[in-house]
Amino acid sequence: METNLDQQLLISARVDINSEIPITTQILRIAVYDEFKAYETYTKIIENFGLVQPFVNIKEAEAIHFGVLIKLMEKYSVEVPINDWHSKIEIPSTLIECCEIGVAGEINNIAMYNNLLSHVTQDDIKNVLYQLQAASYNNHLPAFRNCVLMHYNSNENLNFNQEDILEKLGEYQGMIDDIMSGNIDENSIGKIFSKLNLSMTSGAVFGGAIIALMNTYISNKQNKE
Repeated sequence: METNLDQQLLISARVDINSEIPITTQILRIAVYDEFKAYETYTKIIENFGLVQPFVNIKEAEAIHFGVLIKLMEKYSVEVPINDWHSKIEIPSTLIECCEIGVAGEINNIAMYNNLLSHVTQDDIKNVLYQLQAASYNNHLPAFRNCVLMHYNSNENLNFNQEDILEKLGEYQGMIDDIMSGNIDENSIGKIFSKLNLSMTSGAVFGGAIIALMNTYISNKQNKE
């Protein structure tokens, strides 16, 4: 299978100022490659579980996102990376885990755009990246968050130890405080999700607790604005 020469850069989803690749090229290739990943992830979830929401609507949105980025790449003569995600992505066996993957993916997408925007100089690229980040923040993340919270609210038979959840949450409290303070800090988010494999490690309820904290954060931030 043909691979991208800058594969490691694309996977890192962060600009490398020491790379010989021009910054604008890095920004656009990283952004579209991440949108490809989201599109293929939600495509495979639909293939496995049927036409379930919010995956159907968000998949369509991701196609629009990478289409807009490809137009920018054409303008700046940047080659579109190979979309090799479909064969790489593994989908969990439950829909709730898929929703949690959606939450993690969209938060990481927001963090990625924070990084890319810090290196952008062209107004048209900056405007597009802001719009795509806003879509993840205002639309996609709340949709997946609500998907998870609705699952827990409707599952009356789920047994869990609240003290255990609070103890686990304490391990992340310092990092979560950074986020809850009013700034989405990409390093803090990265640390949370590098340590937290959501329902596959600490139990689905712990994943839901993290998402509930993010829900509180988003509500607080919107109230301030």
